[in-house]
Amino acid sequence: MIGPPQPGRNLEGARGRQEAASISDTNGHPAAPSLSALSALLAKPPTRTQPAGEPLTDHLGATLDALFAVQRRIGTLHVLDTGLRERFWTLAAWAALLHDAGKIADGFQSMMATRIGWGHRHEVLSLGFLGWLVAEAEDRAWVATGVATHHRALGGGEGRPSLSQLYPADITAEELARMLGPYDASATVTLVTWMRQRATKDGLLARPSGLATDVRSGELVTRAHRHLKDLLHTWVEEAVPRPAGLAGVLLQGAVTMADHLSSGHSTLRTEQSFDAGYPDRLTARLAGDGHRLRPHQLAAAQVSGHLVLRAWTGSGKTEGGLLWAARQIDEIRASTGGTPRLFYTLPYLASINAMTDRLASGDLREHGGAEAVGVSHSRAASYHLARSLCGADEDPLSGGSDSGVEARAAQKAVARAEATRLFRELVRIGTPYQLMRGALAGPVHASILLDSANSVFVLDELHAYDPTRLGYLLATAACWTELGGRVAVLSATAPNALISLVRETLTATSTHTEPDRPAPPELTVVEADYQTAPRRHRLVRRHEHLTDPTTVELIRQRLDAGQSVLVAANNIADAQLLRAELTDYDGWLLHSRFRRTDRTRIEQAIMSHFRSGLRPDDRREGLVVATQVVEVSLDVDFDVLFTSGAPLDALAQRFGRVNRTGTRPPADVVVCRPEMRPRRADQRSRTARMPALYADGVYDEEPTRLASKILDAHHGTEISEESLVRWLDSVYDSPWGEQWAQDVRRAREAWTSSFFSWEEPFADRTWAAARFDELFDGVEGILAQDRDEYAARLRGGGSRSTGRLLAADLLIPLPNYARGLGRWDRDLDVLVIDGQYSETDGLTEIQPSRRATVSYELGELI
Repeated sequence: MIGPPQPGRNLEGARGRQEAASISDTNGHPAAPSLSALSALLAKPPTRTQPAGEPLTDHLGATLDALFAVQRRIGTLHVLDTGLRERFWTLAAWAALLHDAGKIADGFQSMMATRIGWGHRHEVLSLGFLGWLVAEAEDRAWVATGVATHHRALGGGEGRPSLSQLYPADITAEELARMLGPYDASATVTLVTWMRQRATKDGLLARPSGLATDVRSGELVTRAHRHLKDLLHTWVEEAVPRPAGLAGVLLQGAVTMADHLSSGHSTLRTEQSFDAGYPDRLTARLAGDGHRLRPHQLAAAQVSGHLVLRAWTGSGKTEGGLLWAARQIDEIRASTGGTPRLFYTLPYLASINAMTDRLASGDLREHGGAEAVGVSHSRAASYHLARSLCGADEDPLSGGSDSGVEARAAQKAVARAEATRLFRELVRIGTPYQLMRGALAGPVHASILLDSANSVFVLDELHAYDPTRLGYLLATAACWTELGGRVAVLSATAPNALISLVRETLTATSTHTEPDRPAPPELTVVEADYQTAPRRHRLVRRHEHLTDPTTVELIRQRLDAGQSVLVAANNIADAQLLRAELTDYDGWLLHSRFRRTDRTRIEQAIMSHFRSGLRPDDRREGLVVATQVVEVSLDVDFDVLFTSGAPLDALAQRFGRVNRTGTRPPADVVVCRPEMRPRRADQRSRTARMPALYADGVYDEEPTRLASKILDAHHGTEISEESLVRWLDSVYDSPWGEQWAQDVRRAREAWTSSFFSWEEPFADRTWAAARFDELFDGVEGILAQDRDEYAARLRGGGSRSTGRLLAADLLIPLPNYARGLGRWDRDLDVLVIDGQYSETDGLTEIQPSRRATVSYELGELI
């Protein structure tokens, strides 16, 4: 049996003077008021929607109700050893019921009325109630863990002070009583009476009881002190076995999720759209359109366990993944009794939004549409705002919106985004980075980890992640597997080297071998018949650079011939230069350094003008010049591609934007020579004797050269998806490929050892959250000329979160080093840069502040 060490100490202490002053008689048995008197004790302060505040008992009851909803959602946690597995949800329920009981403190109640901080932690006082409700000592140790950790770390404290910093291990009961201050002693008895009645109603206690006359309210702080000392000894001072650490974090996640749900007055969706009936519904829908399932889709639907599905673009890869997911959801439901979540992850914002629209209008049309899908990325609320401001045929960013309508739409969008953040939807589309935050654990992120238990994950476009991020993602996928999840990887051109890494990650030998635990799932590789794939492209090699006048003239000729032309540059500087050279042609420039509102407008215009699947008579000429953002983010179809040389993975994705459906004769994909040069940071470094070279300052030299060698040998030939897969395997079957695999494994092991050992499950991880943001989130900023408009939008939304949503359309994504180029506006809580910008070209220059030590390197950004 796993668990914290049994509490072995009996730390008695005298009552603090302030505590004693609040007790009405020497025996500690005050005359208890009626239960209705508890309504005067508040858990939440007065708000516009709750002018009287939220009574403490209302919040405790709502949190317990939410915990039971979480239990129904998650089901049995087979990762836990048998004894704890059987008691886990009962322990979590007790913690939910008790978590805020300490808010009876006068200091906290005064804070509700005055909004002046108390300076102490109510959850510490909540610990004092444990012995009057939870009978077994070991159970009390676990419940205390759930109660004490739902707001603060137990140890460390780089950010907010941890409990061990606020209340050191050598603190006496008298000192703790003086710190926490007085409380209503009679309310202690009444609150215990209410909690016992509520616990009896929900089956946590066997039989009801009357007034809690056995409660000596004067012992409340003494009992809290004893439990706090035990907790710090167990989780901070002693080594923690891994199974106990993981169990503790899952318990923390259950309590915090329930607390967030009840505080947000949110509910959880209960019907999973991708169930056992999904294959029949999909088959019927395809038949109505004159189609039927392909062999690889049927094979994916029969897989029980993990999946790698390799199928060319346009062959129904997504539907194959969803058919697989429906079977896994049904099997996990049968095994756990829960309702598994489906997480579909993609690397880019536009592709996430496009997938959400696709599911809402197709697979989920009869099951709630857009309301059934959660969008989980940093700009989720912006996505919902755009949808709520327009009808099906309107431009969501067109002018003329009434400001009041816009503000109300923003409020609705914030509510939708908050619902996703609070785990409401059972189908979620987003980046994997939001899910990976579960590794940070703690009061903020432990609920993300719990929510990933017994879930189904579809990972699309893994090629887009560099070795470090890929290693971190694979480490997290291994954790999902341990927590009862199942994982599918979908790809059009995944090399065998990547498939091998996925296999060894997901099928590693389990360290738990209890006979009643389900066997770990196997991995099955399903591959489409690439010999039946259409030949969509004809390869053309050019020795000139993409920006060379000769190449520009070739692009002009195609445009003059009435074709639709995609130009894919490796960096923003080249893209902006080419668009300027071709300014006499109608078209768009797309890269990552636009305001949100401008990028959304540009993407929607491109998708409308060049969308895939148009009939020949409906196709239109035109130009798009873009960077890497076009690779997997837009469902578009062009007549010809001009691209700078890059690694083969990236080129394969760019090829996929041309003759996308393969219904036309092979189309030209023209690949130019990139410039191999060191990055400017490396050139300035005094320690770099021979700086590394990068294709156009962006892509590593070696994989780009390997791709170039293959392409040179096939100039002028028609190429198929089968060719691309074979070529990719040869790239990764090289010394560079071996080093790439080592780098991925090294990152995977580093992430595992740093975050999934659970040796210090309740230590402060502020440093890790900051590092995570640097790795995955970068920074966003506003232009100095937009500051007044940004401030006005912040004030004009009706609430802080709504105002931030309206203002977010002015944000520009920036590399993390840009923090040193501008100034942080503390009033607006945003980075302000002095930059040159236009709505058609985006950000072209940043004038660094006087204290800046770096410059904006436009030619090395994508």
